[in-house]
Amino acid sequence: MARRLRIKHTTRVSYAQPAASSHNEVRMTPLTLPGQTTLDARVTVNPTTPTWSYWDYWGTQVTGFDLMDPHGKLTIIASSLVETSPAEPLPKAPSWAELAERTANSRLLEFANPTGRTTVPPKLVKKARKAAAGLDPHETAVAVSALVSDRVSYLPGATSVNTSPAEAWEQGAGVCQDITHLTVALLRGVGLPARYVSGYLHPEREAELHRPVAGQSHAWIEYWAGDWCGYDPTNSTRADESHVVVARGRDYDDVTPHKGIYRGVPGGPPDVSVEFTRVA
Repeated sequence: MARRLRIKHTTRVSYAQPAASSHNEVRMTPLTLPGQTTLDARVTVNPTTPTWSYWDYWGTQVTGFDLMDPHGKLTIIASSLVETSPAEPLPKAPSWAELAERTANSRLLEFANPTGRTTVPPKLVKKARKAAAGLDPHETAVAVSALVSDRVSYLPGATSVNTSPAEAWEQGAGVCQDITHLTVALLRGVGLPARYVSGYLHPEREAELHRPVAGQSHAWIEYWAGDWCGYDPTNSTRADESHVVVARGRDYDDVTPHKGIYRGVPGGPPDVSVEFTRVA
């Protein structure tokens, strides 16, 4: 059943001493896609400053802004209203030979090779190939995702933004970013193009209308098997109407929600909150 979600993503940055200036870009605006329509979206900044938008190489809407006067705090609020629909039936899976030919002769090749964040030891790729033996591409995506989720438990705070997939595997715990990086890496290792998806997941599938619910940003994968197909390895389910896509790329570095530079002394990590309200 289609649903309409209002999302408020708030990022608060506090500096140890006022920053002399800062230059920022955010990727927090949901995309309009088949099965997902962004009805309203805006990014506001305090201290108030002009913003501009552009589409990056990966098809993500980016909002940029500069603060040229000293400021002790920075607040970014990304508000959106998105209508989502249930996932469409999976396309017919191509043969592995067809998939290899298509990958080698298209932009899919960008999602078939490892990156710095999706490099894993050969022994892990070997495990993934064993799990995928005899399976078609759709079955492979599920089997490899299960291999990762069975090994790596979701545990907030267990890793940092710089934790490698191999480290998450070895310690057996991580967050959705780690699980997604691992799954992407292993799918590429078995010959299935895969990309990292950044967005939101409503934490309550049957949430009451008009009741705000605290949540967080989320990450999952899309793999190519005749078309791009979304799968959430953290929750062992297809991406559906509870998922809201914001950005897609090779790994987290291509889709980072907020990044920039500032002139000043080092400060602490930002405070981030996400609020969902189901309105229809």
